[in-house]
Amino acid sequence: MSTLYPFQHNELELDGLRYHYLDEGAGDPVVMVHGNPSWSFYYRNLAIALRDRYRVIVPDHIGCGLSEKPGVMNYPYTLERRVDDLEALLEHLNVRERITLVVHDWGGMIGMAYASRHPERIARLVILNTAAFHLPAGKKFPLALKICRDTFIGGFLVLQLNMFAVMAARIGCKRNPMPAPLRGAYCAPYCSPPDRIATLRFVQDIPLVPGDSGYDLVSEIEAGLERFADLPMTICWGLKDFVFDGDFLKEWQRRFPKAEVHAFADCGHYILEDAKDEVIPIIEQFLAAHPLPVASAGSV
Repeated sequence: MSTLYPFQHNELELDGLRYHYLDEGAGDPVVMVHGNPSWSFYYRNLAIALRDRYRVIVPDHIGCGLSEKPGVMNYPYTLERRVDDLEALLEHLNVRERITLVVHDWGGMIGMAYASRHPERIARLVILNTAAFHLPAGKKFPLALKICRDTFIGGFLVLQLNMFAVMAARIGCKRNPMPAPLRGAYCAPYCSPPDRIATLRFVQDIPLVPGDSGYDLVSEIEAGLERFADLPMTICWGLKDFVFDGDFLKEWQRRFPKAEVHAFADCGHYILEDAKDEVIPIIEQFLAAHPLPVASAGSV
């Protein structure tokens, strides 16, 4: 694992829980927010590519990756708490301006919720197969997620057999299917049922109708997206994603018509794995093409 994930490990204590994060390099901050059932490992190649020019910050959400994995009595596993955690980390690191957000899967909702709290801190956006709004109009909730979210058998499969992480690793790449060692690395943090609580709770916390936990917060995030319409944004998207498909991409394009879009017809959910040789240079070129104003003394 050390050869695949060659980073110094850092931890912040949040209410007695270990919150693991990467903090590599120096310069303007690039904050990468992962989703479910991945972890900071997803961003390893991008972090390596950028850390010679930027300060790269990549947390593992509580219950994920190398962070602590508490039971539900000790942590709420809600969207709002995820945003609180990210905010606490960035405050702890004194990162309050010139932030480039890179978001994937649930990271889109968490990252853009943070951005909604502090829009003045966000300078650029990199969007990777994610959402920051409710289901697009006419879109049905995927059956596989519904089973995991709403049924006993779904919960059993996720907690007892680790099926969410296992299947995501198997079908998340289409052009370049993950070899067994790489799939193993994605699943490694979730090696026992108590370690898989977050992978289940993330799905159960998806808000679909008014009254669901997080529904009002998603509505607020969605309503505030227009504040970021003029920021530099690049979107890299695997069109064979089993959840965040072309309909989600169209919704991003509708809301952000100025965004650069790079769609990959033969790639899936884990776009940074499936097309890394193309996507990582795209992100590097995007950042270079949209430099930030020279920082004043005392800036990050």
